[in-house]
Amino acid sequence: MTPKIARFLEDVRPATPCLVVDVDRVEENYRALAAALPLARIYYAVKANPARPILERLVALGSAFDAASWEEIELLLAAGAGAEAISFGNTVKKESAIARAFAAGIRLFAFDSEEELAKLARSAPGAKVYCRLLVDNEGADWPLSRKFGCSVEMARELMSLAGELGLDPYGLSFHVGSQQRDAVAYEAAIAKVGMLFTDLTERGVNLRMVNLGGGFPVRYTEEVPGIDHFAHAIMRAMTRAFGNAIPDMIVEPGRFIVGDAGVVYSEVVLVSRKAKDDPVRWVYLDIGRFGGLAETERESIRYRVRTSRDGGAVGPVAIAGPTCDGADILYERAPYRLPLDLRAGDRLEFLAAGAYTTTYASQSFNGFRPLAEHYL
Repeated sequence: MTPKIARFLEDVRPATPCLVVDVDRVEENYRALAAALPLARIYYAVKANPARPILERLVALGSAFDAASWEEIELLLAAGAGAEAISFGNTVKKESAIARAFAAGIRLFAFDSEEELAKLARSAPGAKVYCRLLVDNEGADWPLSRKFGCSVEMARELMSLAGELGLDPYGLSFHVGSQQRDAVAYEAAIAKVGMLFTDLTERGVNLRMVNLGGGFPVRYTEEVPGIDHFAHAIMRAMTRAFGNAIPDMIVEPGRFIVGDAGVVYSEVVLVSRKAKDDPVRWVYLDIGRFGGLAETERESIRYRVRTSRDGGAVGPVAIAGPTCDGADILYERAPYRLPLDLRAGDRLEFLAAGAYTTTYASQSFNGFRPLAEHYL
């Protein structure tokens, strides 16, 4: 909660539910990461929050961008980003989207399979490509599972094939999972990439880049290491893997850039119990998993919460959304405790909710409108 957001909520009391973002905090986070990893080029992961004020501020700061779709590329171009500053980082793309991106001047593409590589060769001839490796996501609150990436053995074959198909085999990438708390995950992944990089270079493949993905954490209910901790671990691992010949470095932060810049402001709709002697109260809000808080699935991301009645006695609660869906429960197992005098009409704030909220919000499930947005 920044002072600017606090003043806005106090003075305006906007209709709920809504997201309020301090764009100055976005800039502070960008500058902190740039200072911690000066050798790395920052490609902001647009999917975290693609709002025009955020993109325009980052364009002004000289950021590059990681886009997941042609639609995100359109948003970036409209916000003033140059095509040379955009990476089409999704490894699963329609060939028509590849062709449109290439026609717009995009020259950097990700892949992790032979079929995707063939699509790039046909529709983005001569483009720079990088292969995403499958790495361990242990330590991440929001793992990316096995959906993306390929084995080292397959990557070795595909990067050799890329040149034969007329593409530029630019580099290798990985992602250690979102909200990654353990810097060892980066070190292990860099060691894996470094060995393959050396092997391919000795085979005559002209690799020049390592993309370290994102995953840098923000503070929710528990403290997390600061960005300098991760930066030091990354640079130690890069030096061990590459010596003085460190290749181009790319990082793709999303959550770290916008997470703690935003607050979701909501209203309590109902406070009830399942039995008279049940110590756990159920707190129902006007926002839930389908309204933008999708990362509470499996209670993976545990936001800090504040209420308009903080300061008094508290008791255990389960927290749920407003829809007629039994899955719309935010927290039932996590030990949340809220004021005993909390009532319908009171306000509740989810802190550090600037990432992956508006983009996850459904359009009209149960008739509820998408999450409103305010950028300060």
